[in-house]
Amino acid sequence: MPVRKATIRAVNDLTARWAGAADGGTVFSSAGLWPLLAFLADGADGAARAELAEALGVPAGEAAGAARELLAAMGAMRGLDAALGLWTTRRLELREAWRARLPTEAHGALTGDPEADRAALDAWAAKATGGLIERIPVGLTEDTDLVLAAALALRTRWLVPFREHPVEFEDGPWGGRELQGLWRRSSLLDRVGVADTPHGFVTELKVLGDNALDVHLLLGEPKMTPGQVLEAGVGVLAGRHPVTPGPCLPFGSAGPGLSVTRERSATPDPPTMDVLTVAFDIRAEHDLLHRSRLFGLTAASDTTRSPFPGISGTRRLAVESARQAATARFGAHGFEAAAVTAIGAAGAGMPRLRWLTTRVQARFDRPFGFLAVHRHTRLVPAAGWVTDPSPHRWDEEP
Repeated sequence: MPVRKATIRAVNDLTARWAGAADGGTVFSSAGLWPLLAFLADGADGAARAELAEALGVPAGEAAGAARELLAAMGAMRGLDAALGLWTTRRLELREAWRARLPTEAHGALTGDPEADRAALDAWAAKATGGLIERIPVGLTEDTDLVLAAALALRTRWLVPFREHPVEFEDGPWGGRELQGLWRRSSLLDRVGVADTPHGFVTELKVLGDNALDVHLLLGEPKMTPGQVLEAGVGVLAGRHPVTPGPCLPFGSAGPGLSVTRERSATPDPPTMDVLTVAFDIRAEHDLLHRSRLFGLTAASDTTRSPFPGISGTRRLAVESARQAATARFGAHGFEAAAVTAIGAAGAGMPRLRWLTTRVQARFDRPFGFLAVHRHTRLVPAAGWVTDPSPHRWDEEP
C-alpha cells in the first residue's frame, strides 16, 4: 500500500521543526519517531491526544493507520529497512483494539529483570539496523511496563563514486585540518541548484544513489543557522522555495560555495561541474523529553494523570523515557544511516582555444546540512548537520 502524500508531508514537517532546534553536529530521524508518536496518539486521551496530534500533523484518529502505511512503505523501499517492536510485562493488559492496530509481528514480553530485558532489546536493535546501532536508547527499570520502539536503517551506493584525497582548507572553521576530501566531476549541471529562502540562499547538491535513496547536501549563507538551512532543504522538497537549477545559474558567485565561469577550450567540451566535499561519520543521541513540547510528549509524560486509557484499562501509563540513537556515514562510495527510537512507559603548450565551455565549482568547505531523501516519495528518513568531518587517514591508503 503506497504511503499518502499527506503522511510524507507530516513526517518531513516534523523533520523541519526538529531541525529548527538543531545545535552543532547531529543526525536524527523523524521517520523513525513519527510512527511511535502516532501509535501513542491512538491510545491517548485529553491533552496528551491533542498535543500528539499537533506534533504529528494529522488527526489522532487517523494516526495509527498512517503509521502502518508509513512502516510498510519504508519496508518496501530498496535499501531501507524499518521495524517496530512492542514489549510489555505480564501485569499490563493491553486493550485489544489498540494492539490490533500495530503490526502483527511487533509484540514481545518484558520479564521485569532490567538486565535481561536490556540484552534482548539491544539484540533487537542490532539485528534491525544491521549492526549500525547496537543498543536501544531506553531507560529500563523494574517499573517499566511497556516499551515501544522503531528501528530504521538505510544504505545506498553512489551512481558515480567520489575520488578520495586529503584536503586542507586555508581558512574557515576547518582551516588547517587535514580532512578526507571527496572529489568528482560531472556534466549533469541539474544536480545542483540554488534556493531562494526567507533566511538566505542555500546551495543544494543531489548525490544520487543506485536504489532511489539520495543524499542532498545543503550549504547556506554563513549567517544562517543549521535549522534555517535544513528547514530550507525540506522546503525545497515541498516546493515552497524557488530554485535556480544549475544550467540556469549566472556567471560568477552563483550561490554559497558555488561559482560559474566560462573558460577557453581547445575542444567543444560540454559544461562540467567539479564537486569538492568531505567525508563524515556522525553519531548522536537525543533525549526527546528535553523537547517534550516539540514532540507532543508533555502531557503524555505527566505521571499524575492517566494519559493513555486507550492502551490499557488496568494500568495508568505515562511516558517515562523517550530517546533516539542515530548514526550517519558519508563516504566515497555511498551512504548509510540508522536510527533506533524507543519510548518507555511505566505505571506510573598553448594550443588555439577556439571554444568556450562552462565550468561549475561546488565546494562544501564549512559546516553544512544533509537530507537523505527517497527519490520517488520525497520522504526524508534521516537528516543532520556536519561540523566535524572525517580526518584523512594515511594508513588506509592503498
